[in-house]
Amino acid sequence: MSVPTQEVTATSRHYVDRLFDPDPQKVLQGVIDMKNAVIGNNKQKANLIVLGAVPRLLYLLQQSSSSLELRTECAVVLGSLAMGTENNIKSLVDCHIIPALLQGLLCPDLIFIEACLRCLRTVFVSPVTPVQLLYTDPTVIPHLMSLLSRSQRTQEYITQIFSHCCKTPEHQTVLFNHGAIQNIAPLLTSPSYKVRMQALKCFSVLAYENTQVSMTLVNVLVDGELLSQVFVRMMQRDQPIEMQLTAAKCLTYMCRAGAIRTDDSCIVLKTLPCLVRMCSKEHLLEERVEGAETLAYLMEPDIELQRIASTTDHLVAMLADYFKYPSSVSAITDIKRLDHDLKHAHELRQAAFKLYASLGSNDEDIRKKVIPTVHSASQQVVHKAETS
Repeated sequence: MSVPTQEVTATSRHYVDRLFDPDPQKVLQGVIDMKNAVIGNNKQKANLIVLGAVPRLLYLLQQSSSSLELRTECAVVLGSLAMGTENNIKSLVDCHIIPALLQGLLCPDLIFIEACLRCLRTVFVSPVTPVQLLYTDPTVIPHLMSLLSRSQRTQEYITQIFSHCCKTPEHQTVLFNHGAIQNIAPLLTSPSYKVRMQALKCFSVLAYENTQVSMTLVNVLVDGELLSQVFVRMMQRDQPIEMQLTAAKCLTYMCRAGAIRTDDSCIVLKTLPCLVRMCSKEHLLEERVEGAETLAYLMEPDIELQRIASTTDHLVAMLADYFKYPSSVSAITDIKRLDHDLKHAHELRQAAFKLYASLGSNDEDIRKKVIPTVHSASQQVVHKAETS
C-alpha cells in the first residue's frame, strides 16, 4: 500500500535530494542524517521508500568509487528500512536488494560485511521474502560458509539466515553438501548465546524428516563430545526455555529419522521429560503449543514412549488445561493479554488433540485414560462456543 502523496513531507524529500549531491562528503552526511531520522519512525521509512531512496542507496552501496564508510552507512540505513513494515520489505526486495547485498559480501572489509549480513538477515526472516533468492546463485552458500569464521556477528546472522531459509528437502541437501554440519557444529560451544541458539535452530531445520542429515549428526563430535550429548546439556532446566525446546526438537527429529533409537536414554530420560515439562501451565502459551506438538511427533510411532508419557507428570490431566484458554473475558482486564490468549486458544486446543491422538493411537489402557479427559475438554469447547 503506497503512502498518500500529501503525507510525503518536505523533510523526507530533502533527505533523498542530499543523496544526489556532487560532494561525496555531503552525501555521506546525508546518509548518516537519514539513518538517525528513520530509527523507530515507520512513517519516515515509508516516505523515503516512496520517494525512491532505496535505488539510490543501493547504487551508492555498489559503487567501487564510494568510500567504504559511505557503503557501510548505506547498508545500515537499508537494514533500518527493512525493520519497518512488510510493505517496506516487499519494496526492498522489488528493488533487488538481495543480489546487491550478497555481492557486497565479496568485499574484504569485516564491518561492511557485517552491515550487509545484518540487513540480509532482517530481509530473509520476513515471511514476505521468497527464500529461494538465497539459492539462485550457486556461489552464495559456499561463500556464506566461508564467512562463518570471521566474527561472532557473521556467525549469528548467517546461521539465522540459514535456519529461516531452509524450508525444503532440496534446501537441506544444498546446505548439507556445502558443509553446514561441520561448519556450524563448533558454534554450539560459542561464548555468545545468540550464536549457540541460532546454530541449534539450524540443526533442528536440517534434521527435520531428513535421514541423511540425522545419521551424520549422530556421529559428530564437538570438543570431543557427541553432538547428542551437547543437545542433552542444552535441555537442562537451567538453560533458557527456547534453548531447551529447540534442543529437544533436534533429538526428536534425529529419533524420528531413525538415527537414535526410541529406547535410548537421551530420548526416554531426557527428551521426553523435557517436552512433557514444556506442556505445564507455567510456560507461555506458544511454548506449550510447541512442546505438545513436538511430543506428539516424537511418540507417534512408538507404543513404549506413549506408555511412558502417559504416566509422566500427570500429562493427560495437564493437557485438560489447554482448553481453559481464553479465560473468561470478565477475568481479564488486560486487553493485550486477552488478544494473545484468543490468538493461541485455537493452537493450544489443536496441539492438545494432536497429543491425545498420539498418546492413544496404539494402547487400549492409555485410550481409556485419555477418552474421559478428551470428552470433558470437548464439552468445555462446545460450552464456550455457545456462551460466547
